[in-house]
Amino acid sequence: MLTVEQIIACGLDKAEASKISETLNRISPTQSATACWSEISRDILTPQHPFVLHQLLYETVYADFDRPTHGPPPAWFPTDEDITEANITRMMAELHIKTYPEFHAWSVANRDTFWQMMIDRLNIKAIATTPEPQKGATGISTKLAKLNIVESCFDVPDDTVALVAQRENDTHLKTLTYRELECLTNRVANGLADIGMKQGDAIAIDMPMNAESVAIYLGIVKAGCVVVGIADSFAPDEIATRLRIGKAKAVFTQDYINRAGKRLPLYEKVIAANAPKAIVFSAACKPNLAIEKPSEGSESLARTRREGDMTWNDFLSDTETFNAIPCHPDASTNILFSSGTTGEPKAIPWTHTTPIKSAADAYLHHDIHSGDVLAWYTNLGWMMGPWLIYASLINGATIALYDGVPTGRDFGVFVQNAKVSMLGVVPTLVRAWKNTECMRGLDWHAIRAFSSTGECSNPEEMLYLMSLAGYKPVIEYCGGTEIGGGYITGTRVQPAAPSTFTTPALGVDFRLFDEDREPTENGEVFIVPPSLGLSTSLLNADHNEVYFAGTPQPNLRRHGDAIERLPNNYYRIHGRVDDTMNLSGIKVSSAEIEEVLNNVTGIQETAAVARFPKDGGPSQLVIYVVLIQSESIPIKQRLHAALQTEISEHLNPLFRIHDVAIVDALPRTASNKITRRLLRAPL
Repeated sequence: MLTVEQIIACGLDKAEASKISETLNRISPTQSATACWSEISRDILTPQHPFVLHQLLYETVYADFDRPTHGPPPAWFPTDEDITEANITRMMAELHIKTYPEFHAWSVANRDTFWQMMIDRLNIKAIATTPEPQKGATGISTKLAKLNIVESCFDVPDDTVALVAQRENDTHLKTLTYRELECLTNRVANGLADIGMKQGDAIAIDMPMNAESVAIYLGIVKAGCVVVGIADSFAPDEIATRLRIGKAKAVFTQDYINRAGKRLPLYEKVIAANAPKAIVFSAACKPNLAIEKPSEGSESLARTRREGDMTWNDFLSDTETFNAIPCHPDASTNILFSSGTTGEPKAIPWTHTTPIKSAADAYLHHDIHSGDVLAWYTNLGWMMGPWLIYASLINGATIALYDGVPTGRDFGVFVQNAKVSMLGVVPTLVRAWKNTECMRGLDWHAIRAFSSTGECSNPEEMLYLMSLAGYKPVIEYCGGTEIGGGYITGTRVQPAAPSTFTTPALGVDFRLFDEDREPTENGEVFIVPPSLGLSTSLLNADHNEVYFAGTPQPNLRRHGDAIERLPNNYYRIHGRVDDTMNLSGIKVSSAEIEEVLNNVTGIQETAAVARFPKDGGPSQLVIYVVLIQSESIPIKQRLHAALQTEISEHLNPLFRIHDVAIVDALPRTASNKITRRLLRAPL
């Protein structure tokens, strides 16, 4: 199969290489490729071995694998115990369904029954019910008449750990129990009432994910108000846009953010955005100690700079009880933003039923059980922030939050020490780990599954990710803010091949169409509604026009992803078919980027496109530039730097330009639209 010399070349000594070679020669002649890899990944390879050895063995075992018949080669297989203990299996047994494909088919053929079953299974607390199911705005009938979704986030024993947190350069894990988190949530809700906030008022959060921002989020919703989510990386212009669209009456923020030893101002950006009343938390507050008000003169007190702004210390109520405000199931809880093909981001309301979709996806597809520990490096301006809160707390699990830079080993040590059992990633993060080998040798045995979303992933990098935990599955997870979760994903009861999906999400289905609006195996995806979680309105656009106008068939919902159906029921996503791209896990439109860059001196117009690497992986931002004829042509490197500065200062510093091309003109259609398909070809 492999020679000893080939194995030694991977960085092993001769004795270990000889032992592995002997074992491989014993296994390979008698087993199929899948059985051979299953044994190798389980009994031979460890996270301590160099990844180059993992990759060599995987490629060697599957060298002759019949991909046209069997699809991509799996790197993980569920054990009998995995299948027996899975939440999916238990539901199938309850329904007397034998196979997973039958279960998915049942879930879309009986959508009302399926979603009511999930409401019951997740123990969603209703403040009032209807005797007969009533159809909501999503088109799904439930018995929910009045509820506040936060009531369903605290249905476990008080002393259960709700949240574990750590800051960079701090080796200690801080914890909050469900009781402590609920008390802090109630104090926030009471504080909002004290400053005059009423049911339906919009209140923004522009903070990193920490214990306080989680409690703030839950407190706003519990008070019957609406969260306006803003990513803490946004520039003042983008903050101002979201505050305006969301009609925020106040904003929670932080004085600064600690990242890699640097203090990055945040409250200052909120002031520059001309924000309404700000409640300012201090980064100097220690996790857990924030539950008690800091004393006057404490270093952990923030300082306000505008009349009317408040410190966290002055805002936080002493009252630890609060009766949740009853709300209609379709009442808004959160305004999130997802870029479309216009310059202004789409403002998408989440309702009190949207979190049921998030929690159901976690329960079913990520197989989250009470006691699991979920980590996903995210923030409340991206849907995965609220998703993480609801997916964890409604399922009785623990949220794991790291306040720092996740690209280094310190984050991996946090994952190890917090005993994270489900680790969510964006592919860009995995690439950084792989390139630096910073996670090698860590003990991630507690991980039961990874999940990847936000960008297209690369098979080699996802194989690397699996190897870090001794081969655990990566649940590829794709959906959107307007879905409340995923429409295509994986499970822990099906084999996992790197960078592929295995199923439409339970309770959801989709169809693929080509450019001529004909059914295809490789084309644009259209979702088949109804489902809990699907948006029903937009604050600043015509919802029907955006999602339903001009679809190939009635009752189809446009989404914009390009999907290929592979053999053996696997799927692969090939990015976006419209002018929207995912950069560093954040959706942004070409129009938003171009609106910023077209203001640069000497530029006539620009076109921003996402180019997809040949071998897969996160999309790369490429800017095509048409210069004003009278201007002298700048050096490309200088132009690149100028454009990057403009994006960092006025849009988001996380968006990195991969390449710049100077062209005489942009290709256009007869209707004068930029032909981006031609621009996506390699430079």
